[in-house]
Amino acid sequence: MATNPIPQFPAGFLWGVSTSAHQIEGAADERERSVWDAFTAEPGRVKDGSTAAVACDHYHRYREDVALLADLGVSAYRFSISWPRVRREGGLDFYDRLVDELCAAGVRPVPTLFHWDLPLSLQEKGGWLERDTASRFAEYVSVVADRLGDRVQKWITLNEPAEHTLFGHALGAHAPGKQLMFDALPVAHHQLLAHGLAVRALRAAGATDIGIANSHGPTWPASREAADVEAADFYDVLLNRLFAEPLLLGEYPSGLGELMPGDVSADLKVIAEPIDWYGVNYYAPTRVGAPQGTDIEFGGLTIPAELPFSVREIEGVPVTDFGWPVVPEGLTELLTGFRERYGDRLPPVVITENGCSYEGTDDQDRITYLDAHVRAVHKAIEAGVDVRGYFVWSLLDNFEWAEGYARRFGLVDVDFETLARTPKASYAWYRELLRAQR
Repeated sequence: MATNPIPQFPAGFLWGVSTSAHQIEGAADERERSVWDAFTAEPGRVKDGSTAAVACDHYHRYREDVALLADLGVSAYRFSISWPRVRREGGLDFYDRLVDELCAAGVRPVPTLFHWDLPLSLQEKGGWLERDTASRFAEYVSVVADRLGDRVQKWITLNEPAEHTLFGHALGAHAPGKQLMFDALPVAHHQLLAHGLAVRALRAAGATDIGIANSHGPTWPASREAADVEAADFYDVLLNRLFAEPLLLGEYPSGLGELMPGDVSADLKVIAEPIDWYGVNYYAPTRVGAPQGTDIEFGGLTIPAELPFSVREIEGVPVTDFGWPVVPEGLTELLTGFRERYGDRLPPVVITENGCSYEGTDDQDRITYLDAHVRAVHKAIEAGVDVRGYFVWSLLDNFEWAEGYARRFGLVDVDFETLARTPKASYAWYRELLRAQR
């Protein structure tokens, strides 16, 4: 564990932690069903056979969790609002209570309006493959903003549309479990359109602090061979540029726009509605090479042989208990690379997620990980990138999607039998960091 003090960040820098509704709330009988409820009900979809019906029971224990946030000393809490819960009469009452509790504790609420839990009733009408879902999303956003906008200033439209497209609709590893491969591209377009419509809805409600949480990481070619470089470039387009450039530049990367449905030129004007900041979820770079002719197991996923790239191991670096490579310098590379690529089209950046899975409450490896990544953000700021905030994933151990409860990302341990919360060593470390930054 590093012992040198972390450098001081600029005044007003936003320090926080993140969660998502489906992963922590529980109280499944007090909302409509989502695509994740249907997905986890299918045998074999979740590795430990679990569901999020109870999860951390945050719905009933939110006051205890807000007290943890206040003790931690964060200035902001990123959570998500469950669209299926809002569709149930009285569902927004919970978020009213949560926002009030956060404000009373001096913690800024930062809600994400969609974090993968699409109402099942909309999925049954086609889900994100249908353009109408973007319109329904904008209507929902208007309802939420009307109710909470007097206390919420900072909003996030979508979380990781790239992963929701890839894992949920192309590879089938996440809900709704579709294996459409490149026929999943309309899902990407409709989510981006939903983002733009949501920005308009939020502006109409008076919001002035709007962003998105996109996942990004550097793409490293497996070698300098032309086939590996070409494969890495293609991967970078799919996982990075496809979800950044429509927002920041108002255009799709070359060759992709004509694959999207509808009047793409008109849609791009909506998608590129100006945002106030750009959220980056960062976990690791990806090493990519030419196809190898066989399916590859990587990071809990099966990468099919027919894809025009293969994901390779990054050798010579530590890995988390999830097997993900630990490469903090990749975060500096990503941020400076975005600044170089997009210039003044890149708004201020907020790191909306960064974290790691390790077992145990004396989690020194997590401390080492977070220490190094916070320093990587500071290096990017020194290099001229306008970074305004950093959110750790996650406050609580939670339901980790298709992994169930086997992966623990929290600063706070959760006993899923008793639901008791126990702050870990990393919680104390982060608290001291925040005190030193005041």
